[in-house]
Amino acid sequence: MTKTFLVTGATDGVGRITARLIAELGHEVLVHGRTASKATDAAKKIQQETANNSVHGYHADLGDLDEVRTIAGQVLTNHPRIDGLINNAGIGPAAARGERVLSTDGHELRFQVNYLSLVLLTELLLPALKAANGRVVNLASVAQEEIDLNDLMTEKRFSGMKTYARSKLAVVMYSFTLAERMKNIGVMVNAMDPGSLLATKMVSAMGVGASGSAEDGARREVQLALSPEFDGTTGKYFSEGYIDRAHAQAYDNNVRIALWAQTKNLLNLQEAN
Repeated sequence: MTKTFLVTGATDGVGRITARLIAELGHEVLVHGRTASKATDAAKKIQQETANNSVHGYHADLGDLDEVRTIAGQVLTNHPRIDGLINNAGIGPAAARGERVLSTDGHELRFQVNYLSLVLLTELLLPALKAANGRVVNLASVAQEEIDLNDLMTEKRFSGMKTYARSKLAVVMYSFTLAERMKNIGVMVNAMDPGSLLATKMVSAMGVGASGSAEDGARREVQLALSPEFDGTTGKYFSEGYIDRAHAQAYDNNVRIALWAQTKNLLNLQEAN
């Protein structure tokens, strides 16, 4: 049975390979890129590589929440059922030369791209995910640092790595929160680190050597998103393909509630089950 999957950050690196692997299985793939040209080009190349014409490009700059809202509306219109959302897109510690920069919406850029935009896109696509009893795979990282709820945007003592690690812990917390909300609805939600220091542009920009292949990371994403092995598995954190323990703060229910309240306020979200 053909299914539909949206992969964000799918124009290069792990996301690009993930989209190709899913297309090779004969499924419909929605390839997200930051610009229209990148998304269209990646979709066409994956079509050629896999002989699968059901590969479509969608674009949105995740540093602009209005563009996130636009892509969500387009996807919902064209694909009322989504079997899997793989939130692969993200920016690393070395983005913007490691400096603190703001998004179009005035938020710290890493925190918005890695966390706020991921939340907004997922929340807006929930109707399509519910229609298919779909799976959500949120890309986190083994790099996780305790979040200061009074300084979400790391205005104090900023560092690119600190902000990156906090944004990734926020992704894990959101995944746990959404899994709890969806537990009686049929949507499965998990967070994962596909592998540490994979051979990607993000790792290269950090000036460190790669210790794993992007292909390995992509295969782990595909496995969690498609494999019957994980039917019914939700609210978990995976590291390199196995259920693992996230940062201790991720299991603090009071902190998760407070983070979710701030997140809804920042995104002007109305929670709906």
